[in-house]
Amino acid sequence: MTRLTIIEGSAVPLPIDNLDTDQIMPKQFLRIIDKAGLADGLLYDLRFNEHGVPRADCVLNQPRYANARVLLGGSNFGCGSSREHAVWGLQQYGVQAVIAPSFAEIFYSNAMNNRLLLVQLERGVVDALLRDAIDAPGTSLAIDLERQTVTSASGHVYAYPIGARHKRMVIEGMDTVDLTLASVAEIEAFERGHFVRHPWAQVM
Repeated sequence: MTRLTIIEGSAVPLPIDNLDTDQIMPKQFLRIIDKAGLADGLLYDLRFNEHGVPRADCVLNQPRYANARVLLGGSNFGCGSSREHAVWGLQQYGVQAVIAPSFAEIFYSNAMNNRLLLVQLERGVVDALLRDAIDAPGTSLAIDLERQTVTSASGHVYAYPIGARHKRMVIEGMDTVDLTLASVAEIEAFERGHFVRHPWAQVM
């Protein structure tokens, strides 16, 4: 899979704290046998009214935020149930990264396992990025995955934390199985050494 080192594009502001996965991907869109069509269900109740008509006040329906590649969220983004469909829906909609002050733990793991980058920044920094996105829609920001930095449209650079494993998974496009297979030689070497030291533990 192609290495992903830079994510660059406009950002859509969605500063809602405790936005849960039931809102990100409502239950009626989980009745599928594959991942196709989940973009239609993304944040459905925010995007559409009870008659299925797009809400004009929803930023995701506004042309000035069309094709945004980064979503700016609120604290505890992705709380609630563990449904991976929320991650898949964001990706199918075109979102490559979510920037927020904090994320729910299960959602964080689901996202990183599926190559959706989650960037955690201080609330004040996220608020500044939100102001940029609201005051000047369509302006671009850049995320450097290798350097672990976010560069705003005004040129400010912010560093973000990420574990080495998750960083490698997103850049290389690996999941947990890929990571295990990449370490087969080390696993086998450990196994051989273990049974040399403890031959009684080897199953015949």
